[in-house]
Amino acid sequence: MEFDETNGSQGEGFSCDDVGDEPLREVMKNIAIGQIKLKEEAEENANPSTQVEASSKDDSKVEEETTPINHHDESSDEEDDASHPPQDVQDEQVVQKQLPFNNTHITSEQAQTQAQDVEPLEDSSCQSQERPTRTLRNHPIDLVMGDSSDGVRTCRRQYASFYEHYSFVSCLEPTNIDEALEDPDLIMDMQEELKNFTRNEVWVLEEHPQGKNIIGTKWVFRNKQDEHGVVVRNKARLVAKGFAQVEGLDFGETFAPIARLEAIRILLAYASHHNMKLFQMDVKSAFLNGFINELVFVEQPPGFEDPRYRNHIYRLHKALYGLKQEPRVWYERLRDFLLNKGFKIGRVDTTLFTRIINEELFVCQIYVDDIIFGSTNSTLCKDFGEMMAREFEMSMIGELNFFLGFQIKQLKEGTFIHQEKYTRDILKKFKMDDCKPIKTPMPTNGHLNLDEGGKSVDQTLYHSMIGSLLYLTASMPDIIFSVCMCARFQANPKESHLSAVKRILRYLKHTPSIGL
Repeated sequence: MEFDETNGSQGEGFSCDDVGDEPLREVMKNIAIGQIKLKEEAEENANPSTQVEASSKDDSKVEEETTPINHHDESSDEEDDASHPPQDVQDEQVVQKQLPFNNTHITSEQAQTQAQDVEPLEDSSCQSQERPTRTLRNHPIDLVMGDSSDGVRTCRRQYASFYEHYSFVSCLEPTNIDEALEDPDLIMDMQEELKNFTRNEVWVLEEHPQGKNIIGTKWVFRNKQDEHGVVVRNKARLVAKGFAQVEGLDFGETFAPIARLEAIRILLAYASHHNMKLFQMDVKSAFLNGFINELVFVEQPPGFEDPRYRNHIYRLHKALYGLKQEPRVWYERLRDFLLNKGFKIGRVDTTLFTRIINEELFVCQIYVDDIIFGSTNSTLCKDFGEMMAREFEMSMIGELNFFLGFQIKQLKEGTFIHQEKYTRDILKKFKMDDCKPIKTPMPTNGHLNLDEGGKSVDQTLYHSMIGSLLYLTASMPDIIFSVCMCARFQANPKESHLSAVKRILRYLKHTPSIGL
């Protein structure tokens, strides 16, 4: 019998011939290694009653079909079961008895390593006891997936990870503050929103001024979904009632440029042509970073009034969601920050910022608080993400895959964009998700006229359908002609016009994943 001392099994430097008072060979015979136990054939024939099959409490619920190793009467089996503990307990006691010293203790992993290095002998062999096959009484064996001897496998860890993430996510959107205060998860979201106000120094509590316009506040709750429609997080926003603002007193200029869909498509095509990987980031509570020049007062948030100063109000230092000037002050803040870092603003598109570093191009496109960026050098993207994280609080930084309703797949062969999720949403919105699909958006001889004698339909519904379909044409050019033809009759839509629009929706049911 030889051992390899370089594998760590003899780390303490003791002799390989014996361990404690017993020879190593005898100790290894009594050590249980999983389902393998070293035995001598001579001992098996001499002491058949010492072999006890492992049993458990759950075995009483299943039928076990096993072949006994030694043949003896049932009375001796019952006596052995009563006098001997289970095999696992017996092996553990043997190990503790044979290895009384801490310095000579060998774990089961070390013993297994040693057992693998043992050379086979002619007179003795290592036999492995196979795990008995257990079959449920009421479950046919032909319906068992996989090998029935492998035991039962569960996804407990996967479910634990799933519920750990979704335990704080609510799938309901309350309509008022009273309903939200009954949900502990939404209360946490509202508290987190107010903590953002404190970190960003958005406002300060003051006494109620005389003769000043006080703007009310309210909570808005939305569930943010991924490209598969699964709720990933809840958003609780405290917004100001901007309709109460007075022009010239509470706000001045309100215009703020945003990226057009055509500009985003051009950026995707340019990045695909130059093998650039695009990324996206979302600034957390972006509008809370913009400074306002006007003197604006707002009420305390509903449900979170200060119990000591209930009559006080907040004076704003930075923009609040719902104010008319909030998009502009945020754009000015981000624009000034990027210009100070060496970026150049686009001459035609003022939401496009570029920078060249060591002949490497970096591009950045801004759509309110969502930012798309990419570079021919991946290191520049990493540096940009770190630079933005130091200045603003980010809620997401990752590869561009879902942006403004577009599902984007960046592959080596090119970039594919589609709006499958948006398509299914509008079908569900107009109750056309169970309609019969059709292969063409309009008939071959399709022609619409004013149909002055036709019956009028709901104009608001018709406008909503046309607007939803027009946004969908950004990735489905095959419906542009039919949608534009139906859009001519928005002033006085008739049933014939509504039927033509529904035919387009039936076509979308047939081709929800078509894109560019």
